[in-house]
Amino acid sequence: MAGAIASAIYQGLIRRNAVYLTTIFASAFAFELAFDTASNKVWDSFNRGRQWKDIKHQYLNKADEEDDE
Repeated sequence: MAGAIASAIYQGLIRRNAVYLTTIFASAFAFELAFDTASNKVWDSFNRGRQWKDIKHQYLNKADEEDDE
């Protein structure tokens, strides 16, 4: 079973250099995208209410009210 899986991986991905390198670069790109998305979600959850995107409506509304006076 393990030999069949290893053989399939070798035949499909590693046998030719161009396919091997393409697989490595595509995997690295996918990992980077997933890692960045996950770390941004963790950062946003820990800092909810303290970031500009969370509080800007308070300051923008104050600026609009001051302009109306």
